[in-house]
Amino acid sequence: MEKITIETTVDRDSKKVWDQYTNPEHIVHWNFADPSWQCPSAENDLRVGGKFKARMEAKDGSFGFDFEAVYDEITPEKSFTYTMPDSRVVQVTFQSKEASTHIKIVFDAEKENPIEMQKDGWQSILNNFKKYSESI
Repeated sequence: MEKITIETTVDRDSKKVWDQYTNPEHIVHWNFADPSWQCPSAENDLRVGGKFKARMEAKDGSFGFDFEAVYDEITPEKSFTYTMPDSRVVQVTFQSKEASTHIKIVFDAEKENPIEMQKDGWQSILNNFKKYSESI
């Protein structure tokens, strides 16, 4: 299975970035690829075997889906790995660099959509997270 990597650096300390990335109170504000989408709800049981669930939908109501995964490994404020229902694995790492945090996400590509489309979509969500995190 092909792996896709996306990255960004957020101008916030890793403790704040971890909280904003994993806390449902924050997730609903950034977990979508562009302004025509939204994330009206999110749940996160951040423990091995716990479930992550976020509702992603078009603001006009034309389309929506639930993104779900189960945590396999967690190192607080450093990294986590989860598996989606289709068995694809995602690894997220947070590397502290002075007053900023580098986020790297490596995930298994799915077979339905082109690699570039998947990479661009996930990168857009990560860019949205960076923008959100740096604005609050």
